[in-house]
Amino acid sequence: MLGSTHGTLTTDFRARVEACGESPRTAVHSSAAPSADDAVPVDVSGRPLHADVPDLDRFFRPESVAVIGASDAEGRANTGITRQLIAWAERVGARIHPVHPTRTTVFGLTCHASVADLPEQVDLAVLLVADPLPVIEELAETKVKFAVAFASGFAETGDAGAAAQERLGAAVRRSGLRLLGPNTNLNAFEKFREDLDGPAIALITQSGHQGRPVYTLQELGIRLSHWAPTGNEADLETSDFISYFAEQPEVGAIACYVEGLKDGRSFLLAADRAARNGVPVVAVKVGRTETGARMAASHTGKLTGADTVVDAAMRQFGVIRVDGLDELQDTAALLARARKPKADGVVVYSISGGTGAHFSDLATEAGLTLPTLSQAKQDELHQWIPGYLNVANPVDNGGHPVGDWRGRKIIDAILADPEVGVLICPITGPFPPMSDKLAQDLVDAAEQSDKLVCVIWGSPVGTEDAYRTTLLGSSRVATFRTFGNCITAVRAYLGHHRFTAGYRSPFEDAPRTPSPSYRKAQALMRPSQQLSEHAAKQLLRAYGIRVPREQLVTSAAAAVRAAGLVGYPVVMKASGPQLGHKTELGLVKIGLTSASQIRDAYRELTDIARYENVPLDGILVCQMVERGVEMVVGVTQDDLFGPTVTVGLGGVLVEVLHDAAVRVPPFGEDQARAMLRELRGHALLDGVRGAPPADVDALVEVVLRIQRMALELGDELSELDINPLMVLPRGQGAVALDALAICR
Repeated sequence: MLGSTHGTLTTDFRARVEACGESPRTAVHSSAAPSADDAVPVDVSGRPLHADVPDLDRFFRPESVAVIGASDAEGRANTGITRQLIAWAERVGARIHPVHPTRTTVFGLTCHASVADLPEQVDLAVLLVADPLPVIEELAETKVKFAVAFASGFAETGDAGAAAQERLGAAVRRSGLRLLGPNTNLNAFEKFREDLDGPAIALITQSGHQGRPVYTLQELGIRLSHWAPTGNEADLETSDFISYFAEQPEVGAIACYVEGLKDGRSFLLAADRAARNGVPVVAVKVGRTETGARMAASHTGKLTGADTVVDAAMRQFGVIRVDGLDELQDTAALLARARKPKADGVVVYSISGGTGAHFSDLATEAGLTLPTLSQAKQDELHQWIPGYLNVANPVDNGGHPVGDWRGRKIIDAILADPEVGVLICPITGPFPPMSDKLAQDLVDAAEQSDKLVCVIWGSPVGTEDAYRTTLLGSSRVATFRTFGNCITAVRAYLGHHRFTAGYRSPFEDAPRTPSPSYRKAQALMRPSQQLSEHAAKQLLRAYGIRVPREQLVTSAAAAVRAAGLVGYPVVMKASGPQLGHKTELGLVKIGLTSASQIRDAYRELTDIARYENVPLDGILVCQMVERGVEMVVGVTQDDLFGPTVTVGLGGVLVEVLHDAAVRVPPFGEDQARAMLRELRGHALLDGVRGAPPADVDALVEVVLRIQRMALELGDELSELDINPLMVLPRGQGAVALDALAICR
């Protein structure tokens, strides 16, 4: 008998079992960090480069299950849970073993007094106890692979609960088993329909109720394969399930409802694995309105609230973020089932010119490509559609052709166009028999085409046979109820396939050993201090980032000599370790062209610094660089993801427009260029109102060098802010005119 030396369950355990009468609840995540795996390759900052994929086969399909705290007493919460687990075990072919210190049978099954008395090693232990910690320690001796803890009262309740959860997590790590929960629920043991085929959706939720809309897609004929309710994530987390689901051949898409990420790096590694495997991840992530609790000293820090970083990280690794649960279900369903697109072109086909124009406006604004059909294709369509109707795209058939043989001809002709990858037909309301025939023609055409056919059924009733039977009965037509959800899903579908077609994991090229620049930079770092501008620019020089010609001086006479060496006109600035934004204090003088101006400026700058009680290490006499586009580039530390890199419009515009893009290292040149394209002011780099195009290549190079700095300095660098980075005309480079650096 397994664990026979362990003895029976304690009296304390008996009390915990009998005290547990609450229903399982869901809650938010834990911030407990995952254990390190020394075998996993790491980057230069010591962070892992590969996702550790847990083998969850025996969790979802165990051969044997122990239910600890099992009950069949009427009126007890554990009784209903035990009953459901017995039914689930029967469906998956698992042997179930009730465990309770005072019962001999539960629902006719032999009940064991302790874990040690179990007749075999079990794959999964379900803990229906108020305090799972002592049980985890007992399970460790019996080599149980997985456990589920329903109990609440942990991190969701405050500091004391968080401490209890940390103790639980530590016990799990010592035990060698993997834990789902605490504060999870029964969603993992739901009944899934087995009569559905095709690629399935795997579901991950931190709040079980929020997964219900996706779960009920089964009633519309869409297959669901798994549901992972992660609860407080003391051990197993969202990232673990993404990594696992991305490896399952039956999974066509992963749908997630995320309240909080436990570990940013783990999430990126999991998303990277899904992207490499071509498995779409669709997520609702709450917290868009969070402004962040920290206001950093740098411009960069003020641009990157917590959700800004989450949003950027998801986009960077191909995770499709949606806002509503209806969008989650519709987008995941489309991505799971639709074949790879043949083209990016979208054609809107309707029986109403107004409907087509309305939908086309929304689709174009959302970024979908609606190509104008060739004249030859328009002539072909006019064989069946009156010549006075527009068929260039959107295609308006006027209504009557839908009712006869012409309707199918039109659909087939549109789908045959090589520029067309998606046909969308909005049906704003039922109008039998025409709408019935239109729906059937669309379904028949979709069955014979390798292109995506989408229908928006706009009737608020939803009981019509054309909708319930014809459209929902088709595995090839994607049916929506709203314009917005259709556009969101189609945009995600086309975007996902574009993304994965050219995807290369950024972790493959992440630096694993420090560069010579790192050794130079490390000598400049001052723990827990802000560097002076002069020292911050030396940090940039160490990484090959160009700064103006400048000299640090401590006398007016030296300032005059320095100006002659630097070359007039010059800029003079106070430099000191406690100076942040110098302009507001009047500690910057620009456009100085004579020795007398230099002497006057030196005296004024030192007087202001003395009056403001600001210590200086000297006055900088700098080359004046005027012509270019002012940008800001910087590094901040995010609580979840670690160092992040930001680029945006600089100078005074950074304070006004907050136009910036964020990425989490590592990333390559493609992502650096994508950051620039995301900026609303991107046109400034192309040259406006007679200005020459800026040296975008030089800007991209600076971003990549800053990324290398962020990776190598890691926790040593709290913030870095280059503002402005003057991007000169094409071919002339970029110059960091000012810099702020804060060491950790």
